[in-house]
Amino acid sequence: MATADFAVFLIDDDPRVLKALARFLRSAGYRVRGYSSSRKFLDEHDASAPGCAVLDLHIRGLSGLEVQQALINQVAYRPVIFLSGHGTIRATVQAMKAGAIDVLLKPVNRSELLQAIKRAEERDRIRRRNEAECRAVRALIQELTPREREVLTHVVSGLRNKQIAATLGTVEKTIKVHRGRVMGKMGVSSVAELVRMTEKISLEPYQLVNSLAPKANSTNGLTLKV
Repeated sequence: MATADFAVFLIDDDPRVLKALARFLRSAGYRVRGYSSSRKFLDEHDASAPGCAVLDLHIRGLSGLEVQQALINQVAYRPVIFLSGHGTIRATVQAMKAGAIDVLLKPVNRSELLQAIKRAEERDRIRRRNEAECRAVRALIQELTPREREVLTHVVSGLRNKQIAATLGTVEKTIKVHRGRVMGKMGVSSVAELVRMTEKISLEPYQLVNSLAPKANSTNGLTLKV
């Protein structure tokens, strides 16, 4: 069963292939958007829409490999399945190294195509779930004060409260308060959970402050410390 919001972007400059595959995929429950031009597909591409691209490897104009690279350059992690009437080992290897789900020979085996699309669905689902989780973690970190972010970086680095206090030039009791606030705002009950959250957004501890902390506020030239 196809996922309701998952679309197949079908790109092929052979109108017969385009029509036949579109009809088949719709009968299999997929929403299909057909393109006879790779350039038109890229011009209209919306990376936010769940789906995969089923693309002729040797389409006229921008080739399939060029379309794949264009999507990568756009940071559009669209799962791609290639179809080819005369595939070469070199092109196939290049496509797979760049992250293609599969390269299928024409006339395409419909069962193999559906299996490849299912793999694309799963990859797309996992990526979007991970992205949503990363956005949620970043949003929580943005709610921390600059000082709380500093404490967070040291906590996930494995430092104890006493060590953090010495590093930040304060007392252990104050660090305990900040640490409790961090845990509460992040919605966790253990350091292990905090570490997993920071790993999820692929940031080293020192980067949390540098890349997520807002610039210091100032009023009348005076820096406001938190």
